Amino acid sequence: MERKLYKDENNKMIAGVCSGLGNYLGVDVTIMRVLFVAMALLGGPGLLIYIVLAIIMKKPPSEYEAEQEDRF
Repeated sequence: MERKLYKDENNKMIAGVCSGLGNYLGVDVTIMRVLFVAMALLGGPGLLIYIVLAIIMKKPPSEYEAEQEDRF
């Protein structure tokens, strides 16, 4: 089965980016959040990357949409 990167709507704190990345990469969500905060506080591009990913990443398809996608 093909893995896809989606925001995680169930385990989100702000936009679901860190939880989506954690699920996709198989990493604990807390580690992803700490990395983004550390990058932002240490003058890195953490905040900019988070904003870009929040805009680019899609929400997961609903059950109906996923069922329709599987048909074709």
